[in-house]
Amino acid sequence: MIGFLIHLSAAVALLLWAVRLVRTGIERAFMSQVRQGLRNLCRNRLTAAMGGMLAAMLMQSGTAVTLIASGFIASAAIAPAAALVLIVGAELGSALMARVLFLPIQSAIPVLLLAGVILNFRKQNHALKQAGRVLIGLALILLALGMIRAATAPIAANDIVRAIAAYLAGDLLSAWVLGALLAWSMHSSLAAVLTVASFAATGLTTAPVAAALVLGANFGGAIIPMTLLSGTGRDVRVVVTANTLARGSLAVAGLLALYFLETPALLPGLEEGTRAVTLHILFNLVLTLLVLPWPGLFLNASAHFVRSDPDALQDDLSALDPDAVADPRLGIACARRELMRMGETVQAMLVQVKPLYRAWDAEAEARILRLEEAVDRMHYESKLYISRLRAEDLSDSQSRQTLELVTVANGLEEAADRIAVNMLAIARKMHRKAVSFSGEGLNDLERLHDVVCSNAQLAMGVLTTGNPDDARQLVAQKDEMRGLEQRLQERHLQRLQDRRSDSVASTNMHQECLRLLKQINTSFTYAAYPILEEAGAFLGSRLTRNA
Repeated sequence: MIGFLIHLSAAVALLLWAVRLVRTGIERAFMSQVRQGLRNLCRNRLTAAMGGMLAAMLMQSGTAVTLIASGFIASAAIAPAAALVLIVGAELGSALMARVLFLPIQSAIPVLLLAGVILNFRKQNHALKQAGRVLIGLALILLALGMIRAATAPIAANDIVRAIAAYLAGDLLSAWVLGALLAWSMHSSLAAVLTVASFAATGLTTAPVAAALVLGANFGGAIIPMTLLSGTGRDVRVVVTANTLARGSLAVAGLLALYFLETPALLPGLEEGTRAVTLHILFNLVLTLLVLPWPGLFLNASAHFVRSDPDALQDDLSALDPDAVADPRLGIACARRELMRMGETVQAMLVQVKPLYRAWDAEAEARILRLEEAVDRMHYESKLYISRLRAEDLSDSQSRQTLELVTVANGLEEAADRIAVNMLAIARKMHRKAVSFSGEGLNDLERLHDVVCSNAQLAMGVLTTGNPDDARQLVAQKDEMRGLEQRLQERHLQRLQDRRSDSVASTNMHQECLRLLKQINTSFTYAAYPILEEAGAFLGSRLTRNA
C-alpha cells in the first residue's frame, strides 16, 4: 500500500507540474497576444465564449483565463456580462482539452519530448524556447496519466480500496465533496478530472462515483479564483462569485440527478474513463448554454452576496516589522515583502489608468491618486527601514541586497509618479479639450499597455522567486519593448502623413503616452538586474548571449 501511495503521489505531482509547465510556457511567450486577443473578442458574448475556450485550451487552465479576465474587469476594458461568459467559455475549453489529453496517444510522448527539448535549446529565440517548454509539458501530462493508470490498476482488487469504493458508491455526496476538495487542493480542475478519469479507467471507482467526483471537481474549480481574487475590487468579485453560483447550482443539480439516473445509461457505449471526461464536457457545455443568453441573471444574484469595497485604503498595513531589524536576514525579507506590496499597488494604478483614455472617470482619478499616495508612503518607510538595517552588522552580501532593494523601490516609485502625474494629466487634458485618439492609435496604446502589464506581472514573479530565467526574460522583454514602441511611433507618423485629423489633434499626447509606457516598463525591469548580475548574466551593460 505504501508503494502504491508513493507511486500515485508521484504521478499526480508530475501531472500538476506538467500542467503548470504548459501554462508557464504560454504565459512567458504569448501572454500579451493572448490578452490582446481576448479583449478584442469580448465585444460580444458569443465571441467572448469562443475566446475563453481557445485561451483555456492553449493555457491548460480556466483559472489562468479567469485571472486575465479579472484585470479586464478591474480596468473596465470589458463588461461584467462579457467577462462571465469568457470565464464560462474558458472552463468549456479546459474540459475539451481534458478529452484531447485522455486520448490513447501515448506513442506521441517520445516525439513531443524530442521536439520540445530541441526547441528548448534554442535560447536565442525566446518564443521557440517557450514552445519547446509547452511540448515537454504536454508529453509529461501524457506520461503522468499513464503512471496514474499503472499505479491504480493492480490496487483495484485491494480489500481496503474496495471498501472505500463501496462506501462512496452508497454516499455520493461524500464523493462530490471529495471531488471539490481534490480540485481545490490541486488548484486545477483539469488535473483533478484527468485523475478521476484515470481512476475510473482502471476500475478504481464505479461510474456514479466517478460522475459525482467530476461534478464536485467542477464546483471546486470555481472556488479557486474566488480564493485568489478575494482581495480585488467588488466588480471582479461579483463576476467570479456569479461563476461559482452558476457552476455550483448546476453541480448540485447534477448530483441530485445521479440519485435517479443510471450514468452508463446516460452515456452508453463509452469506456469508464472516457465517460467521466465526456460528462465533464457535457456539464460545461450545458453551463455555457445557460449563462450565454442570461449572464445578468447570475450577476444580479451574485451582487446580493458580495460586499461593497471599503471606502478607504488600509494605510496602516505594512510588512516592515520593526522587531525584525535586529536580524538582517528577517529584516531584508520584510523589506522585500513590502516591495511586493508596492509593486502590486503600482500594477493596480497601471490597470486603472487605461480606461481613462476612452472615457474620463473622476472616481478612477481619485482612486489612482490615493494609490499613488500609498506608494509614496511605502517608498518613504521602506528607505527608512533599510537605513536602519544598514546600521546593523551586515555581511557584504546583505549590504548589497539592501542597495538593490532601494534601487527597485526607487524604480517602482518612479513608475507610480509617471502614472499618477504624467499619464493622468494627459487623460485629464484630453477630457478638458474634448480630444480623442484615433481608433488605430488607441488600439496601439492599449496593445503596448498590455505588454507593460504582462511585464509588470513577470517582474513581481522575479521579486518573489529570484528565478534567473525569468529575470533574463524580463530584460529581454525590455529590448522587445523598445522595438515595439518604435514600430508604433512609425505607425503614428504614417497616420500624420495621411493627414488624419484625429491623429493630428492628439499627436503630442499619443507620442508622450508611448514614451511613458516604455519608461514604466523600464522601471519594472529594475527587479531583474540584481539577479542577473549575481548569476553573471551581464556583459557590460547588456545581456550575454549563449552560443
